[in-house]
Amino acid sequence: MYRLCIFDLDGTLADTLDSLVISVNKTLKEMGLSPIQAERCRQFVGNGARVLMEKSLLEAGEPTPRRLDEAMEIYGRIFDENCTYHVVPYEGVTELLQDLKQEGCKLAVLSNKPHRQTVHVVESVFGKDMFHRIQGQREGIPRKPDPKAALQFAEELGVLPEDTVYIGDSEVDIATGTNAHMMTIGVEWGFRSRAILQEAGAAHIVSTPEEIRKLIRE
Repeated sequence: MYRLCIFDLDGTLADTLDSLVISVNKTLKEMGLSPIQAERCRQFVGNGARVLMEKSLLEAGEPTPRRLDEAMEIYGRIFDENCTYHVVPYEGVTELLQDLKQEGCKLAVLSNKPHRQTVHVVESVFGKDMFHRIQGQREGIPRKPDPKAALQFAEELGVLPEDTVYIGDSEVDIATGTNAHMMTIGVEWGFRSRAILQEAGAAHIVSTPEEIRKLIRE
């Protein structure tokens, strides 16, 4: 059985799309720009808030980067107020986490979402004691797919990379796990398609949390 499971947050543990869409569109509205569609926002998620806003500005008809810093300042304030808006865990995920922890598997969350909001969302949805480590994007730590944070989790928790599983819903997650020499599991219920996960080289692709449980026990 694997000893450490590192999970992505958005699109993996919880459906956070509504919180992201409302925050992006409130930001664009404040800037005098048109809103974007939820499906487009879904495609922009995964590489951190700055990339999300950069792509959203382009989609809203602001083709130059000159207003990106302004957008980030507004988005940071608005997202802090709305980061738990309509956020719910995916069906079966809470039970999966409880079972894995009971069986002695250590649990961690690694997200490209800003750190403050990552912690707030995880603790609001799953409680303060579910995970051994929670990390979002923060100054001084490279964002995924750089493996530094994932490897740091393993070292701090006394687990080898080969005894660790990285679980996520995007090509960024698969690359993170691969770069860290960890087994990778892609989930179909998130923000990317099965084809994208396959192309990224996921070792396994699952459609239910129960499949994750079986793979980790093996």
